[in-house]
Amino acid sequence: MIPTLRPRRWVCPSCLCASPVRSLPVGGQRRRWLGYSTLAPTSKTRPVTHAKGGSKHDDDLLRGIFDSPRVWDQFDTRAAGAADTGLFRNAFLTRPEGFLSFARVSVDRARAIVDKVLAASTPDEYRSIVRDLDRLSDILCRVLDMTDFVRVTHPQHQTQQRANEAWQMVFEYMNQLNTMTGLHTQLCKAMDDPEITASWSSEEKAVAEVLKLDFVKSGVNLPQSDRDRFVALSSEISMVASNFVQDMAPDQTVIVRPSSLFVGMDPVEARLLTQRGKVHMPTMGSRPARALRTVRDASTRMLIYNATRTASAASVARLERLMNLRAELASLSGFESYAHFTLRDRMMAKTPESVTRFLGALAKTNGHRVDDEMAALLAVKKITQPDATTLEPWDRDFYAESIRRSLMVFQRPDDSLSAYFSLGSVMQGLSRLFSRLYGISFRPTETSPGETWHSDVRRLDVFSETDGHVAVLYCDLFYRPDKSPNPAHFTLRCSREILEGELAEVDAQTREAEDMPQFSSREEAANDGMAFSTQTGTVKQLPTIALICDFPQTASASNRPALLSFFQVETLFHEMGHAIHSILARTSFQNVSGTRCATDLAELPSTLMEYFSTDPGVLALFARHHETGSALPYDLVAEKLRLSKRFEASDTEHQIVLAMLDQELHSSKAKDHLFDSTAMFHEVQRTYGRMAPDPPGTRWQGFFGHLSGYGSTYYSYLFDRMLARRVWDVVFASGEKGGALNFKNGERLKDSLLKWGGSRDPWTCMAELLKDDRLADGGEEAMALVGSWGSSGRSSK
Repeated sequence: MIPTLRPRRWVCPSCLCASPVRSLPVGGQRRRWLGYSTLAPTSKTRPVTHAKGGSKHDDDLLRGIFDSPRVWDQFDTRAAGAADTGLFRNAFLTRPEGFLSFARVSVDRARAIVDKVLAASTPDEYRSIVRDLDRLSDILCRVLDMTDFVRVTHPQHQTQQRANEAWQMVFEYMNQLNTMTGLHTQLCKAMDDPEITASWSSEEKAVAEVLKLDFVKSGVNLPQSDRDRFVALSSEISMVASNFVQDMAPDQTVIVRPSSLFVGMDPVEARLLTQRGKVHMPTMGSRPARALRTVRDASTRMLIYNATRTASAASVARLERLMNLRAELASLSGFESYAHFTLRDRMMAKTPESVTRFLGALAKTNGHRVDDEMAALLAVKKITQPDATTLEPWDRDFYAESIRRSLMVFQRPDDSLSAYFSLGSVMQGLSRLFSRLYGISFRPTETSPGETWHSDVRRLDVFSETDGHVAVLYCDLFYRPDKSPNPAHFTLRCSREILEGELAEVDAQTREAEDMPQFSSREEAANDGMAFSTQTGTVKQLPTIALICDFPQTASASNRPALLSFFQVETLFHEMGHAIHSILARTSFQNVSGTRCATDLAELPSTLMEYFSTDPGVLALFARHHETGSALPYDLVAEKLRLSKRFEASDTEHQIVLAMLDQELHSSKAKDHLFDSTAMFHEVQRTYGRMAPDPPGTRWQGFFGHLSGYGSTYYSYLFDRMLARRVWDVVFASGEKGGALNFKNGERLKDSLLKWGGSRDPWTCMAELLKDDRLADGGEEAMALVGSWGSSGRSSK
């Protein structure tokens, strides 16, 4: 199997607004799992000053094109009557039917490469096998990644339909490749010859190992009958997983109680739900979560809590069927469990035993803080109930909300922070930050006719002070009714080096074909018309990235810019963390470029960026009032952070329980078709939690939607959170003394980690970055060490 032939839409699990949102912390609030430990507010006011950002280009335009539709319209003046250059400047995509032409040409090119690899017999031909297979992967990924984006994002139905047809065409061809043993055999022959491997670069060897592992995981080395069963199981797993998410439902859809029992609830919302003196409270969505924080009657909260924690029997049955199928697939492939099957490939943990060591160490470190938080909640409960000795599960959100209200210092409107965060100024700040840390910046670029899928989309070209043009970034950041609300980072095309032989081959194909687009050069033809660079002496296709958000946009006639909430600022920084990884990891092989690294490392750059979003020095680069230009009072940010982290340990424990449940569900226990996921859930809660467990009869696991796409890897959220905080503390000195803006610190992060993508062992990268040899060999001890760093406070030494 060619691993990256799978379409990759990089949607962060922590960014995902799943429906229903049941895998989030107690209270249902959507949060980043990040402890702002080193940013605790002090008693002193720390105003943000506005020193120059230090960027070498004029970034006023960057702010203007996002803050003013008028500025963008004046800047993006496409020549009247100019030829359509195609979506993303891909010359095939000038019309919807072009997607099918693009797919057909790509499949023809892929077949030629497959024939070449299968016919390889000489040492020189075997030396090029890894590069050939990587190019094969790239050819198909160019179609799959792009069409996967278009079919869920493009506003025009016909374009979506043609993109979907192209996706299906290439996906079906990919499935044919997955049944061919010849590619795997030829790769193994090359890897078994020391003379061949001696000629490969370290990056090439890394790609070879990735390809070989994925071939094994695809069952390509199994006997024919087992391989047929593998394909059938994979198809059924995909279907059951989709049904599990789509048909997820509670056992009880609505709770009906007298309105007098909902005192404390927002009266406007209560009236909307009231019929004949009774509130009809739905048990899905955000309303029951808000009720748990505000309704004073404990018996009502208990009913709401239990209902929101009890999935339907059908939902649980689908979950258990999914676990059974995955266990069978792993067993067929020779693995003890699905967790062993999944964690072996592109994961730092490697084994479920290592994951357990990490989660156990983290639970131990985090536990005393949970006890402190629960004691604080119980103390508040005792104010009105002096004889209370326990804190029930439905009490936590209610009393936590009470404590948060008491901590609020500033009684200001909700938009008081937003006034300092216009979208344009935040984009300006990100460019200035990246210039300080990595010597790269964003430059607004006029789009060509047909290049973007909506007039809201802004194109930014990413420039390096040393390497010139290094990436293309399409920013679709404004809300539209027909647009997904989930913030997402899409890699439309990865970095890859294009050699002379490929240039000549594509040039000949272009000249011979009758219906091919016309290109001005061989380099342009080899890139389908999209961006490339020759700055370093070789031809490289440039990473092409799309960022999707749903920020509010003001009317074009208004002078008021789009203003972001503090959470939206964090979201934008988070997504830019993924983008900067794709931009800096411009490897020669697309299989290991950008975010195509260890899955449990992929969230580190984005989670780390959330720390930068709260640093006073970073905020000084851009945060100013959109009308007065006055500095952002940091006390506003400090209060926000204080409130967000007040019950951080409890939130962390909730995530530990979910991660352990994920491991248990994907353990060898799932081989038993009669295994009881409900009993498993309650046992994990009792073993790893210090908070009161869910009452008997509840079955929350039927709401665990993340199991569909991230089976046995849910721990990655917490793992990357620990790594990110350690990097923030050690490499960037927790932002102290300008550490967040120090170029040497940025270079250290880039040279030790970011630039490698997936081409270097991630434990080697982390050991070098943190200067901690205990991490170098990975394994259970290294995983336990990361867990021992804890969930708050400075990282322990």
